[in-house]
Amino acid sequence: MNRKTLIASAVGAALALPATALAQGVNFDFYGSARVQVESVSPDKDEVLDSYTGVRDAYSRIGFNADYALTDGLTLIGKLELPMDLANKKIQDPWDQDVGEEDGQSRDVRVAKIGVQGDIGTLTVGQMWMPYYNAIAYPVDMFSTYYSGFATQTVFRRQDTIAYYSPDMNGFSVGFAWSADNGAEDGNGDEDDRLQLTGSYSFGDTTLAVGMDELGGQHDEQSIGLSARHTMGDLYLGAKYERYYNDAPDADASFFKDGDTAMNLYAGYTLGKNTFKVMLADVDTYGENIYHLGYDYQMTSDLKLFAEYYSEEETAAITTERGGLEETAWAADGGQVFAAGVRYDF
Repeated sequence: MNRKTLIASAVGAALALPATALAQGVNFDFYGSARVQVESVSPDKDEVLDSYTGVRDAYSRIGFNADYALTDGLTLIGKLELPMDLANKKIQDPWDQDVGEEDGQSRDVRVAKIGVQGDIGTLTVGQMWMPYYNAIAYPVDMFSTYYSGFATQTVFRRQDTIAYYSPDMNGFSVGFAWSADNGAEDGNGDEDDRLQLTGSYSFGDTTLAVGMDELGGQHDEQSIGLSARHTMGDLYLGAKYERYYNDAPDADASFFKDGDTAMNLYAGYTLGKNTFKVMLADVDTYGENIYHLGYDYQMTSDLKLFAEYYSEEETAAITTERGGLEETAWAADGGQVFAAGVRYDF
């Protein structure tokens, strides 16, 4: 049995869990989140992409968590989460609409993983959020609209992945992931495996993290990242820095160039049911100077209203109406977006 078959079998077990284990003491937690926005998009070059006003999904999803106590201190865990692109009325990610298995994830699955959790940490296999994103990019990924999360060099989730997270050791913890064929292309056109390693240290209300996202390939591509987050009562502060490395002699040999950086500063302040957000970012090659402002109103514990302004100097997130990655008009030179929407969790 090869490595991908092994991973696929494990994920298949996670998907079959509800049908086979309902009578065996498995705990299930079903959930969902409907997130829709109205947006006004104004690209900098109207001759490339016309301005438009429309409706877009903001990463709606539905899924379940499951757990089963194997022994004292060891629990079998599973998770399945599907994307719901409500604007397009499809089961797909609103950005990676045309992603297939060859692109490293399934467009009709957000998360599908199974593993064990215990005193020595958590080990999972399948498609999941990656450790580097969790440690480095997440501290500044705090917005509510579709335009959240683009200002980074890394990926969010990948299939065919094995990940391990250590327990907390006096504030210190580590994460590791090996992801089959989800790295950069080698000299034969095949994709290398992807490796990620992170370390975090928390003290009081502060967490510092360092991470490596190793893509390999014929030009030995990798990102190195640092992040910090701190909470002071109702004020949250986050920052990250990433630098891309490769040894490509041709500047166009990879999307990010050797020496490209991504720098983000984020602040959020909560006052009662209101949260005010601001992020300034500079992401070489992908967005360049980015300004992101947001406002959330938590009407009830399940219902949130939000409004945001997003601006990018070069094209990164802005795409066609209800389109995604494949429809991106890269020559539009970025632009600005006003968006307002609603989120309902159930």
